[in-house]
Amino acid sequence: MRLLLTTDTHLPKRAKRLPDPLLDELDAADVVFHAGDWVDTDTLDLFESRARRLVGVYGNNDGPALRERLPEVADVELAGVRFAVVHETGEARGRERRCAERFPEADVLVFGHSHIPWDSTASGRLRLLNPGSPTDRRRQPYCTYMTAEVTEEGLSQVQLHRLPRAH
Repeated sequence: MRLLLTTDTHLPKRAKRLPDPLLDELDAADVVFHAGDWVDTDTLDLFESRARRLVGVYGNNDGPALRERLPEVADVELAGVRFAVVHETGEARGRERRCAERFPEADVLVFGHSHIPWDSTASGRLRLLNPGSPTDRRRQPYCTYMTAEVTEEGLSQVQLHRLPRAH
């Protein structure tokens, strides 16, 4: 099962449209995760119309219209792997411990907010993944998103994808 992980799309403030490689992955993925800060409902509509299955949450920059349609935290099990999705996890220092305590049932936590890619394991069991942002690199060298696979053996082939810099 192919996964697309993204967050912090911030349309139309940080970009006018989503990058083509992300849209290609949106069409190819079996399940799409979006960890919040959509900013506009048009982006959510686009994801809902193109994703086979969408697991999304709202972020701190998402207004009432998005909060009516999305939860703050989402949980889903895929082929025996338990995922949790949330926008904010707090500062980087102590993140693994806090998240392991907050999401004791999850195997994988997908989160956003910082626009900084993150891939770590907490307490030897909880995989924490932040795909960065496909539209706003902040202090990072590239805009990014992630793909992964879920098989009978679990989560595998987690890959961070760098998007070409706009000129």
